[in-house]
Amino acid sequence: MSRIEPIQEYKDSTLSALFEQGEKWMGFLPNDGLLMAHKPELLTSFFDLAKTIYEEGEVDNGLKRMIGHITSLSAGCSYCSAHTSYGAAKQGVSEEKLKAIWQFQTSPLFSEKEKTALNVALKAGMIPNQVTDEDFDMLKKHYSNTAIVEIVGVISLFGFLNRWNSTLNTQLESTPSNFYNKIKQDSDG
Repeated sequence: MSRIEPIQEYKDSTLSALFEQGEKWMGFLPNDGLLMAHKPELLTSFFDLAKTIYEEGEVDNGLKRMIGHITSLSAGCSYCSAHTSYGAAKQGVSEEKLKAIWQFQTSPLFSEKEKTALNVALKAGMIPNQVTDEDFDMLKKHYSNTAIVEIVGVISLFGFLNRWNSTLNTQLESTPSNFYNKIKQDSDG
């Protein structure tokens, strides 16, 4: 149970269209948005930031979801880990790849380009941040500055979300929960 109650009356509010878009985008109504809605300006600003980060760019949206996933896993946020694994699958990332995410560095399922981005995401999700200049040198071999900004944008977005959802103990919705539990169970053996 979340540490504060999510808003319930949003259908007739000024946030109604935002929630409809979020539900369409994610495939379910996100509880963290219902918590942010206690301060409508926060939710509106957050939605705009997330939309900007996830818009089409140089980095594939499936990889962006995997970046969010490994960042959330390294930060220990199960709410965001469930959301990002579900979102990655919706973007075409295979369940096999998601099950092997902790082994990305050695798994043949991941390209060298993906490995460099996921390495930075993993290390950036840790406290203290473990990213080195060498990690960035490797990243620059595969990505432009614009793409690196997109990658760090995803990592930073989940830095906020990991803190938000872990602190508020946001109740996980059934759709991402069911998917994530299947991925975890299948990857555990």
